[in-house]
Amino acid sequence: MINLHLPAKYPSDKTAIAPSILSADLLNLGERIKQAQEAGADWLHIDIMDGHFVPNLSFGPATVKAIDGFTDLAQDVHLMVENPADFIEPFIKAGASSLTLHIESKGNLKKLLEGIKACGLKCGISIKPDTKPEALLPFADLIDLILVMSVYPGFGGQKFLPSSPAQIAAVRDIITKTGRPIWLEVDGGINAETAPKAVKAGADALVAGNAVFGQSDIKKALSDIRAAADVKI
Repeated sequence: MINLHLPAKYPSDKTAIAPSILSADLLNLGERIKQAQEAGADWLHIDIMDGHFVPNLSFGPATVKAIDGFTDLAQDVHLMVENPADFIEPFIKAGASSLTLHIESKGNLKKLLEGIKACGLKCGISIKPDTKPEALLPFADLIDLILVMSVYPGFGGQKFLPSSPAQIAAVRDIITKTGRPIWLEVDGGINAETAPKAVKAGADALVAGNAVFGQSDIKKALSDIRAAADVKI
């Protein structure tokens, strides 16, 4: 089992890029993951959808297990599910490196996060575009990562919402006030055009699906996003 790689020095000296396999060619997933790793991806983002919390289905523990045996990239597993308690143990056993739960999902989230940490994994909380950042405050002393959705979750290939920078900035302010090394990850519509907007607002990790795995040249695609993320606007 590989833990999510946090930088030795926080914040990191570069923006982390996490390609999302939701947009990958599943018939050639291993080869595409290999290309992403060689291109310098920092970790993989794995979207898990149950058809209830979002109107779509995606991957199960078997996918995570197969990837865990293929690459040494950490697997950042994002549980877009109604009842995360039903999914945590199977994905831990499959080889997830971190588990991110939605604040809008059901159950005692603090207890679930504590259980994830007790198993040696990193844990995170995700918020939808309409969720107030203040809802994160009860979890700020526990989590390693906050995932801000810059689209409405459920489908890949959506456009970055114009309201996202304000929400990202509000979350960054919360993180700064905690004094803790919490990653601020942004997911949704990230590409070379939107990456600098997210980073300027406070993101230090970017999930990119179609902008990486949807391109024929993964190395160039990832390089373009990383270069754009470093541009001050």
